[in-house]
Amino acid sequence: MTATQSTPSPADIRRWRQYLADERAEAATYRYLASRREGEEREILLALAKAEGRHEAHWLSLLGDHEGKPARPSFRNVVLGFLARRFGSVFVLALAQRAESRSPYSSDPTATDAMAADEQIHEEVIRGLATRGRNRLSGNFRAAVFGANDGLVSNLALVLGVGATGVSTGFVLFSGIAGLLAGALSMGAGEYVSVRSQRELLAASRPTQITLTAAKELDIDANELVLVYRARGMSPEAAQHRASERLGLRDCDCDPSLSLQPETDGDRDHHEQIGTGLGAAAASFCFFASGAVIPILPYLFGMSGLAAVILACVLVGLALLGTGAVVGLLSGGSPLKLALRQVAIGLGAAAATYLLGLLFGVGLL
Repeated sequence: MTATQSTPSPADIRRWRQYLADERAEAATYRYLASRREGEEREILLALAKAEGRHEAHWLSLLGDHEGKPARPSFRNVVLGFLARRFGSVFVLALAQRAESRSPYSSDPTATDAMAADEQIHEEVIRGLATRGRNRLSGNFRAAVFGANDGLVSNLALVLGVGATGVSTGFVLFSGIAGLLAGALSMGAGEYVSVRSQRELLAASRPTQITLTAAKELDIDANELVLVYRARGMSPEAAQHRASERLGLRDCDCDPSLSLQPETDGDRDHHEQIGTGLGAAAASFCFFASGAVIPILPYLFGMSGLAAVILACVLVGLALLGTGAVVGLLSGGSPLKLALRQVAIGLGAAAATYLLGLLFGVGLL
């Protein structure tokens, strides 16, 4: 079917109307996202919206007089548009990336090869923008997500394992609270040490200004300064050229950043943030605790026995679905797949400790 043919089938008309509605919705989503950004990212998103406009024109050309009443966009595009208007976050870009990867144009003979190629390129463009957003989510956010997940799984396993031994409900509750506090403190302390160590290692790896102060005293025949630049990853030729610049044997100073440690932090890549030690520790503590409190909620409200176990598993399962979906979005994977994986792993670990608790309980009888 081409734009010059005037007798499309009813199925063609329905499909083209759906394509048209989805292209309009995607263009609107990119414009919403662009309205919340500045500079390069804004320009990229507006260019994507313009490209979707070209696709829209193609389907309008095919439909001709059959355009009719505007169709409703797919549910996926409706959700993307809603999230873009309300949030405009990296999660919307991650979902848009998956939407572009599922374009039907490559298998539809009425779509041009250029349109199919466009959708593939759009996926890569959105992937790049989403990666920037993921990197902007600093170590504090990472600690929060994984801290909550660890709290959910570890404390559910602890509560079920202890409860299966046949001890009293009060002892199970006390064990859960102790596990919450011990785990949250351990996570917070570990995250603080991890982030502080990482920042200290990065600081130790940054170049210093020693090449400026020591250059005048160097033995030019030996020229240890060349070794400095080679150790920083430069080729022997580039290192020799740079050393000659620093020693004043060349007039140009092509790249001072190779030997100067910046006086300010203004030139750091803002997309590569690792968070602060205290911030990451606080986030890890709070979110581990928020996850760890869920398995003990039934016991806090006086429940006991099998009913408490079932409710704790249901609550933790729902929470794991949420954390798994977030991890999926951040990693660019399938949110549903990773959410179900999180549930399977978490409840599997809890089931294993519950069975061990039953064995220990029988052994104590």
